[in-house]
Amino acid sequence: MSLISHSSKQAGFSLIEVLITLALGLLISGAIVQVLVSNSVTERLNRSIASVQESGRFVVSRLRSEILMAGRYDILSENLNTDQDIVAEASFVQNHPVILPGTFNAFADVGVVQGADGASDRLAVSVLAEQDCRGYRLGYPAGQEFFIVNEYFVDGNKLKCRGFDGRVLRGQKVATGHNGHAAFTLLDDVESFQVLYGYTDNSVTNDNSARPVSYITADRLPAALGSNGQVVSIRIAVLIKGDAEVPINPVPSFKLLNEAAMTPSASRLYKQFETTITLRNSKNFMRSRKV
Repeated sequence: MSLISHSSKQAGFSLIEVLITLALGLLISGAIVQVLVSNSVTERLNRSIASVQESGRFVVSRLRSEILMAGRYDILSENLNTDQDIVAEASFVQNHPVILPGTFNAFADVGVVQGADGASDRLAVSVLAEQDCRGYRLGYPAGQEFFIVNEYFVDGNKLKCRGFDGRVLRGQKVATGHNGHAAFTLLDDVESFQVLYGYTDNSVTNDNSARPVSYITADRLPAALGSNGQVVSIRIAVLIKGDAEVPINPVPSFKLLNEAAMTPSASRLYKQFETTITLRNSKNFMRSRKV
């Protein structure tokens, strides 16, 4: 009689195999987390780039279209409102494409300002148009052109504008329509708004080319304009920040026009936009002057 022995064995993982498996799992999990984090940062970066590009293109196009016509006054326009002396008004607008503070007694604060210690500047221009920078007709009939003063400035990181009836500013009529002069926001997330003014002086250039002889800040304009000069171009720089937090390292610095270099917060993407706008009407007006 033979004895048959049956032995059963259970297979399992050794401690070393378990540790290796856990280590590999941690590595794979870490890689997945890194990919997710990287995708999130990339998405925020792409969103920031898109937002600043869109905002920059919008504001440059908007300012260019409105400032380009500064100093325009077409006395022969069939749409011109003639309730006032248009000859005298034409002379005023053509000689004041850029408004200095104190030009209007009752509204002495309306005008260009050079921001102190790198603060944003303020720009004010006069033009003949059918509506102000806010889209208001200020009580005039639709389709009629009238003397407007548009002012642009930054308030709490918002680029704003407010429009004025030039005849109200000059004390020639009582304000009607949307003459509350409330400021409208053109663009959010504006870190800085800087302006330089290109002026010409026929007695300096010795011709009627109306080319800018220099670009100066607003505080130097009274002296330049007081000696037969005239603004014929405006240079604008805007610093805009993206709408999503993005870690930037190293933090870049930005130099806007004449201002000292500035380094904004590291948690956002910033982009600088600059443009030079030639005031075609002011150039033509200066070309008509004798040397």
